[in-house]
Amino acid sequence: MRIKWLFIVWMLLLCALGALFFILLPPSGTAFYVAESAVAVCLLFLYYFYRKAVKPLHTIGNAMDLLNEQDFSSRLAHVGQQDADRIVDLFNKLMEQLKNERLRVREQNHFLDLLIRVSPMGVILFDFDRRITGANAAALGFLGNMGESEVTGRLLGELSSPLAARLAGLPPGSVETVRLSDAMIYRCSHLSFVDRGYAHPFLLIESLTSEIVKAEKKTYEKVIRMIAHEVNNSVAAVTSTLDSLGEIVSPYDETGDLGHIIRVCSDRCYGMNRFIARLADIVRIPEPHLQTVRLNSRIDACRLLMEDACRRRNIRLQILSDGDGPEVRLDPILFEQVMVNIVKNAAESIGADGEIIIRSGGNPAVVEIADNGSGIAKDDEEKLFTPFFSTKPDGQGIGLMLVREILDRHGCRFSLETGEDGWTRFTIRFPQGWKG
Repeated sequence: MRIKWLFIVWMLLLCALGALFFILLPPSGTAFYVAESAVAVCLLFLYYFYRKAVKPLHTIGNAMDLLNEQDFSSRLAHVGQQDADRIVDLFNKLMEQLKNERLRVREQNHFLDLLIRVSPMGVILFDFDRRITGANAAALGFLGNMGESEVTGRLLGELSSPLAARLAGLPPGSVETVRLSDAMIYRCSHLSFVDRGYAHPFLLIESLTSEIVKAEKKTYEKVIRMIAHEVNNSVAAVTSTLDSLGEIVSPYDETGDLGHIIRVCSDRCYGMNRFIARLADIVRIPEPHLQTVRLNSRIDACRLLMEDACRRRNIRLQILSDGDGPEVRLDPILFEQVMVNIVKNAAESIGADGEIIIRSGGNPAVVEIADNGSGIAKDDEEKLFTPFFSTKPDGQGIGLMLVREILDRHGCRFSLETGEDGWTRFTIRFPQGWKG
């Protein structure tokens, strides 16, 4: 730009000098023609100098301005100088490539944004202070159906979500499978990507619940069928033999000891049959026959069934609800079986002299069964809904399997954990679409 203005000043000075000569010198003299010719030659030289040097330099300056402003859509015009025009062609080609590259990157970023947004895998992005900068819909659902505004700018440990608490302790570069007290299973990967020379951390969360539950169910159904077949055949033959043996030795058993031994063996056989029948019930759970019912009416039916058993243990069974409660769609028989199992487990956890509180309400509907029993260890919470796992010394791990199967078929979310106040809560959340 300075050269351009210097050139203009020189042109103006020469024009002024030529005008001065025209005024001061006589137009017919030799000096006049010499002076005017000299001025004309200087002007021609300056014009040539402008075309060959100043204009290419000015064009290069414009090119630098376009690059600095990242205006990749503009192009430079030829200046009529061979070497300069080669630079112009090279610059225009470079700008076209930069424009196409920017367009390609924008299209890729837009595609990745759409892919992340609709991905069934949860994605959580962080800044360098480990604060959340973004999360897709799947991740928000895994964290408890939070809104993006609720998590943005916060640390994972600050979120009221069991999964967030587990993710906060996940080391960088690690991949872990996380089981929660609500029977949900996730594969969590703590990774990072490099952008502009810096590593940006992010989390990938994949729900494995349905796949693992299907695999577990397929395995234990096969095992249960095989056990039931073999045990039933064997027990039937043994029971029949014991009955016949009892009739034979009865006239000769003066003390009754032999008959007592035979009855004990028979009772054990019948107990084995009942145990196998309970296992088979899990395999034979029917599809729920859904009806629209008042939730509190089903809870009250459970109270009538379990109140006497709780009274014998000196356990107070209390129901806290407003009116008839919300309407839900469920199978009354199967849901009653769920409630009875949960209340029975709560009573066994208390033993004697305690309290069970059943709360209901919400929109969508929520049922909470709380007890002040012995509680559940934190290490056991994530194993509770694993097939055949039990915290009781003589437990078989069947009851919670049955509860899980029925609630899964109703589309309910559920959790079982002991809070800091010492109360153990089994919470059932009905699907979002079923409102009171």
